[in-house]
Amino acid sequence: MGLQNNHFRHPAIARRAALQAGGIGLLGLGMNHLAGLRAMASSGSISAPRSCIYIFLSGGLAQHDSFDMKPNAPAEIRGEFRPISTSTPGLQICEHLPGLAVRSEMWSICRSLTHSTNDHSGGHHMMLTGRGDLPPGFSPGQPRPNDWPSIAAVAGAVTTPRNNLPPAAVIPEQLVHYSGRIIPGQFAGIMGANRNPWFVEASPFHSTSYGAYPSHEFDHQDRGNPDARNFEAPSLNLPHGLTRRQLDQRVSLLGELERQCRSLEDAQQTANFDRYRQGAISLLVDPSVREALDVTRADSAVQDRYGRNSFGWSLLMARRLVEAGVNLVQVNLGNNETWDTHGNAFPHLKDNLFPPTDRALSALLDDLESSGMLENTLIIMAGEFGRTPKVSLLPSHYKLPGRDHWGALQSIWLAGGGIKGGRVIGESDAIAAYATADPQRPENFAATIYQSLGLPQTLSWQDEFGRPHHVYHGEPIPGLT
Repeated sequence: MGLQNNHFRHPAIARRAALQAGGIGLLGLGMNHLAGLRAMASSGSISAPRSCIYIFLSGGLAQHDSFDMKPNAPAEIRGEFRPISTSTPGLQICEHLPGLAVRSEMWSICRSLTHSTNDHSGGHHMMLTGRGDLPPGFSPGQPRPNDWPSIAAVAGAVTTPRNNLPPAAVIPEQLVHYSGRIIPGQFAGIMGANRNPWFVEASPFHSTSYGAYPSHEFDHQDRGNPDARNFEAPSLNLPHGLTRRQLDQRVSLLGELERQCRSLEDAQQTANFDRYRQGAISLLVDPSVREALDVTRADSAVQDRYGRNSFGWSLLMARRLVEAGVNLVQVNLGNNETWDTHGNAFPHLKDNLFPPTDRALSALLDDLESSGMLENTLIIMAGEFGRTPKVSLLPSHYKLPGRDHWGALQSIWLAGGGIKGGRVIGESDAIAAYATADPQRPENFAATIYQSLGLPQTLSWQDEFGRPHHVYHGEPIPGLT
């Protein structure tokens, strides 16, 4: 029997609302309310000495207009942007990514990732799960229990939480289609909904506004629907009237109830119960967690460096969560189809998408390097696919041209986590349509993340029936370390 969409939305933490001691049931500890705090005990879990920030560009970044430009191709292929030189001899990228250009010795690019679908939902599932095959019974219209588990869910299941924090988080929102349907591939799938990653929902849904609001929001079709959203971290405060002493007393009472439960539950259930409790208490009373999420009140100079918009705040939150002990943070830079530039592509990339991305990502690189964390923190950026080689116009929807879906090729960007900077892995043909050297699959992409987390290739996880499932389904992308 299929799960309804609201079952998948349940573990999310609603902004400025849900996670309070009374609300999460710390005083009546309902396990369903704690599912989003992900601290599952697992017989195969190990400590992760490294961290990962997975930046997902929903909609699909055009390789021709970013990291694999073809300046000698015909105009209908090369588009409107010009390449600029980076700090790495021979490496050029888009002129509208100047911050990344001067930091090219800190990052590398793979220009040869490929998979088999041009469909948004299928591409999301492949790139969010690291599986190039779609599961039996896959539905593009909704998540299903037999979907492959997301990379974030796998990381959450097989790495040990640090400081009682959930080991994997997704920020600042779930990926939702403009119609309101939930995009598959984000959840735990066959692992079971109780292993969904921790969704921190700081960004409310808007069906026709995209990008880095409030400073760089836009509508693909310029329909004039204003965006009045506020980016707000979820409240982690104690409910009104409940003091820290009262919380401690009730936690003590909870301990007594747990001791009584031991006679009724087996050891594994008790361990899971204890992990949930510790995660709940940590999120409520740990100042570092509250600080990590409340990025709109960060130091003014820090916000200016990252950008006072949803992209900047999201990457600042990711950095803080990694610092606080979260092993993997998936950052959705824009909701579903934000990067889906079928039309009006060049002005929207130039004015609304590239500037906040370049600024925030540059600030993230600088901060992780200066703190000494970059060596142990992989940053990896991809979308669900690339874009078509030929520029085209859909006049019934757009005033200006763009590019359509293209699963056959995309460029992925990597930094930190032992990655050597200034490298280019793989090659594409003269029009950036197909890989001509070192083609990589979603399985290789996921394996690169798992390797960065220090996970052995023999590692597996067990489903509810005790059946083992491999973590790795491919080899890490070679030549990066």
